[in-house]
Amino acid sequence: MVTKGNVFDPNCPTRLILDRLGDKWTVLVVLRLRTGPQRFTELRDGIGQVAPKVLTQTLRRMERDGLLTREVFPEIPPRVVYTLTPMGASLVDPISVLTNWAETHMPAITRSQERYDAVV
Repeated sequence: MVTKGNVFDPNCPTRLILDRLGDKWTVLVVLRLRTGPQRFTELRDGIGQVAPKVLTQTLRRMERDGLLTREVFPEIPPRVVYTLTPMGASLVDPISVLTNWAETHMPAITRSQERYDAVV
C-alpha cells in the first residue's frame, strides 16, 4: 500500500506531481476542460499561443497521470475528445482559486516589478 507523499522529501514523487500542477499548460487545460469535453483544436484555440507539440505533450502527460481521458471515435477523420477524470476535476477548485488570486493581484505585482526593475 502506498502511503501519502511528503513534498519535503527530495526523493518523493510528490515533487514531480507539483511540478506538473505548476505547469501553466496543465493549469490552462484543466480550466478549459472544467466545462466539459473538448477536441484538440478547441483546447488549442481556447488556450491560445500554445504550440500543437507542447499541447500534445501536456495532454499525454495528463492522461498518463490519470487527470484526463482521451477518447477516439472511429470516424473519418477520427474525432478525439479530451475529458477530465474525477481526479482531474478535483483540481478545478484549487486551480480556480489560484487563477483568481493571480488575476486579482496581477496589477499590484506588475507595479512592484516595475518599481524593482527601476532600482536594479
